[in-house]
Amino acid sequence: MAQFDKPLAELQTYHPEIDEPADFDAFWQQTLNEAAAFDIDATFEPYTDLRLPATHVFDVSFNGFGGQSVKGWLLLPNNADSPLPCVVSYVGYGGGRSLPIAHTWMSAAGMAHFVMDSRGQGSHWSPGDTPDDYPAGAPQAAGFLTRGIDAPQSYYYRRLITDAVRALQAAAAHPQIDANRLAVAGGSQGGTLALAAAALSPQKPVVAMVDVPFLCHVQRAVTITDQPPYAELQRYLSCQHERAAQAMNTLAYFDGCHFAKRFTVDCFFSAALMDQICPPSCVFAAYNRIEDAKKHIDVFPYNGHEGGDVLQLTRRVQRLQASFGIA
Repeated sequence: MAQFDKPLAELQTYHPEIDEPADFDAFWQQTLNEAAAFDIDATFEPYTDLRLPATHVFDVSFNGFGGQSVKGWLLLPNNADSPLPCVVSYVGYGGGRSLPIAHTWMSAAGMAHFVMDSRGQGSHWSPGDTPDDYPAGAPQAAGFLTRGIDAPQSYYYRRLITDAVRALQAAAAHPQIDANRLAVAGGSQGGTLALAAAALSPQKPVVAMVDVPFLCHVQRAVTITDQPPYAELQRYLSCQHERAAQAMNTLAYFDGCHFAKRFTVDCFFSAALMDQICPPSCVFAAYNRIEDAKKHIDVFPYNGHEGGDVLQLTRRVQRLQASFGIA
């Protein structure tokens, strides 16, 4: 593994022209209006399969895109006697919500932690429980990146991003959560879900943690890395020649660069200069578009897609504690 992308000095000013659909805002407003027709109907059932003396765990369900039930976890520190700040976190590509034991670190730091399951995913590296109830439709490459890519309305990430926005509302529905102190966090796919949710949600978080985000400057990413998940898109485009233009048009509605342009939430990003899964130039293309919010990016020169790993996790907790005023 080596640094294969632009040098850091160029990345820091990298601001490429990226076509944005003229109806980008209208598309997302209509999508969220359609979702709002369904009550959030968040339920929180105590989880009793494993005793965690320091943590209260709830098995969550809420209505996401199309009113479909989406699963999640909510973990609360058990000594809380007042409304808690809450971090809503999103999972990386192929993973599901896993089991509660995987998510205890945030509640140990004094915050509530809401973990959203990713519909249809959860068979690659961590288990999930939410199906993607949507017709298979047109041809796709194996995976999720080209599912429904013939049109923005049918594209998989329209459903997943809508779920991510609704997850903020679901978290705020719990009586022990302070709806005015929400944050979003995630890495890779989860990073872009955090980016999109913070940009779109009427339930605004106070801070966003966006690590090595996926689906940013997609037109460049698909030409400079052959690593999955972008390999799925390359495979599709190499076969579905006549659908290529429409596929790229669809992806423009979901590119993290356009969500970043609309960002008003304080944010912390990270990028790794040896990351061949989410190339650093694609991360910086999004980060450099943020103009209306306080922002900071951590750069790891000698790391791949793991980024800062446990160091970045430590920084994430510290920054969240500072944002929420937790001593």
